Amino acid sequence: MRIAMVSEHASPLATVGSVDAGGQNVHVAALSKALAADGHQVTVYTRRDSAELPRRVGFGPGVEVVHIDAGPPTRIPKDDLLPHMPQLAEGIAADWESRGAPEVVHSHFWMSGLAALGAVESLPQERIPVVHTFHALGSVKRRFQGAADTSPTARRWLEPHVGSRAAAIVATSTDEVLELGRMDIATGKVRVVPCGVDPSAFSASGPSVPKDVRHRILSVGRLVPRKGVDIAIDALARLVKAGEDAELVVLGSSGGSAEADPEIARLKESARASGVEERVRFMGQVDQVELPRWYRSADVVVCTPWYEPFGIVPLEAMGCGVPVVAAAVGGLRDTVVDEGTGLLVPPFDADATAAAISRLFDDDELRSELGRAGRERVSTKYTWQQVAHETAEVYGRLAGTTPVRHETTPAAHAATHAPHATTRAPHEAPALGGVYQ
Repeated sequence: MRIAMVSEHASPLATVGSVDAGGQNVHVAALSKALAADGHQVTVYTRRDSAELPRRVGFGPGVEVVHIDAGPPTRIPKDDLLPHMPQLAEGIAADWESRGAPEVVHSHFWMSGLAALGAVESLPQERIPVVHTFHALGSVKRRFQGAADTSPTARRWLEPHVGSRAAAIVATSTDEVLELGRMDIATGKVRVVPCGVDPSAFSASGPSVPKDVRHRILSVGRLVPRKGVDIAIDALARLVKAGEDAELVVLGSSGGSAEADPEIARLKESARASGVEERVRFMGQVDQVELPRWYRSADVVVCTPWYEPFGIVPLEAMGCGVPVVAAAVGGLRDTVVDEGTGLLVPPFDADATAAAISRLFDDDELRSELGRAGRERVSTKYTWQQVAHETAEVYGRLAGTTPVRHETTPAAHAATHAPHATTRAPHEAPALGGVYQ
């Protein structure tokens, strides 16, 4: 099958761990390679964010990354990319016209959905179905971030618009299905297919990073406030006060070096205020190939976000045989089995987080038991091969059929052909053709 992936801001070639590069980059890269390993031909379309990037880049057997000119060839924060989606759609459609159309398109993130639908609707004779994965929903982001949410205003109606026009939706968690239902998106066309992990890379066998303390807690991921690293710091402070010989190692950044990163500076101040400045180590971005060494060195991996659409970090930790203490939010409630592969705690609760970590510190048998169960769960349910098979089943049901079309609603009348369009309310938007209608 010829598959087109559209991932407007999350290139599979990007360095994971910076402000706009994280789980989606990993997902698109790994899913594409796994689909290609099953014999499919995959082309990933992403926005050119550097003038130095070649037009086409091979990304392993059967996978090619195509950089489309859409806006200036420089890094632009993803929340500022909406005005460039029509140009991205035009560039994708032009590539299909010159090199052949795919049998199915899979878009990732709501703006990619706009570009994918725009490209498909500009070539109506091709009848290409669009499958969409949101990865994160604006409704959830607004709920937790409030005024700090930097998403364009138009996301409020364009995101449901993408969900209603896509032929099928691949959700990454059961929590997402509930959220889609609240957005009046037909959940009958939604299938839950989780993210995955490579158990050959993230395994319990192999070297680990030495430690000078009895216990190591590990936090991994992009450093943005919603990831809740403050809660892990507060939990560490409670453990140290109780006499535990422990440290917290934080891997990731918000885009800068460990020495100059503003979020690291904020978290360092939080550690200082909590009296554990000397016990919190910020390592900045770490290469993917180094991550397993860090996981294996930890007694526990802690994930305490405000919300989490899915969360790949627990899978990587479980693959390495390390128990996870996670906030019971979003996709973490699917991946982490409470008392089975880790411990779930209430969100925003440093006391409960510290108590769960302490319990694991004190019980070597429990840590080993949870670690073994985590490895088994990853190897049977969360490999990229399994994810690719389930995703391809969704494609197969749609390929060669007419995509589901839905009547345009007033909420979908949003224009994105000009920067000022992002400030319009639905009833103020002019009627435009195609997907932007």
